[in-house]
Amino acid sequence: MRFKTIVLAAGLMGATALAGCSTIGFNYSTASYSSVSDAGYVLPAIPRTKVPPQFLRQEVRYDGGETPGTIIVDTQTKFLYFVLGGGKAMRYGIGVGKEGFEWNGSARIALKREWPTWTPPSEMIKRKPELAEFRNGMGPGLQNPLGARALYLFNKGGDTGYRLHGTPEWWSIGKAMSSGCIRLMNQDIIDLYSRAEVGAKVIVR
Repeated sequence: MRFKTIVLAAGLMGATALAGCSTIGFNYSTASYSSVSDAGYVLPAIPRTKVPPQFLRQEVRYDGGETPGTIIVDTQTKFLYFVLGGGKAMRYGIGVGKEGFEWNGSARIALKREWPTWTPPSEMIKRKPELAEFRNGMGPGLQNPLGARALYLFNKGGDTGYRLHGTPEWWSIGKAMSSGCIRLMNQDIIDLYSRAEVGAKVIVR
């Protein structure tokens, strides 16, 4: 990685970040995690005091050299960066795949969907036969595993099967417990969705 280590301020309560990034005076209270009414659904508020502060949405310094609009996913630190340019990025806490379900590489956002339908892949249904009832898709809603938004990742081979998506399970952020996709808190995926463009490059490390 083309990063340099920067020591975070004590105000981050000891939180760690990807080398090359630091907060730039971001006020955590400005990132809203209150209840949201969206497309007829009411997302519950997230108890932000129960979320480790490093995983709350925040603007950070970033000198990776990527083009603005690029998305960087660091599976080790559990951070996703949306490159803003000018030495800055918006950083989000994420949940990643469990051991054996990790994926890394480069892709692009081919599709964006609000309140998407979730269709479990056949491999998942084999592992969890109880999901067979959703083989034709689970409709959108507060319990849908893709949450309020989904960004679909494709590469030269087509659909990777991986998504950047929301989740109602805010407590899973910062952990490795999904089936391979990258999850964000619903309020955060709504924010990322508003910034990310179809065709944007996504790098998963």
